[in-house]
Amino acid sequence: QVQLVESGGGLVQAGDSLRLSCAASGRTFSTYAMGWFRQAPGKEREFVAATTWSGGRKYYADSVKGRFTISRDNAKITVYLQMTSLKPEDTAVYYCAAKPGYLSDYDAPRWASYDYWGQGTQVTVSS
Repeated sequence: QVQLVESGGGLVQAGDSLRLSCAASGRTFSTYAMGWFRQAPGKEREFVAATTWSGGRKYYADSVKGRFTISRDNAKITVYLQMTSLKPEDTAVYYCAAKPGYLSDYDAPRWASYDYWGQGTQVTVSS
């Protein structure tokens, strides 16, 4: 089992950058694919980014491609989401999620593919 704790959220202005971290517990972290999702008030949870256990493949939502970067440090059992050129529409609660084993192209953007979730961290971008 994996426990996930997000941090790094906050209030920023449009155009600013922010880095979210997701610290995981458990010895088998390096065998888990990791993802970031977000949910704005009144909206459904949406996919942001994901990475395979090795970091060799990464996936991004079109809305964040070129602005957000997902990375992981298996030694530190942490996954990151570097967010740049933030926009007001990026405002949401951001959640990290873990999926054991292989991450397919089909699974990567689907929240139901992930077994473990953090509690979320709020990101607010003012215009």
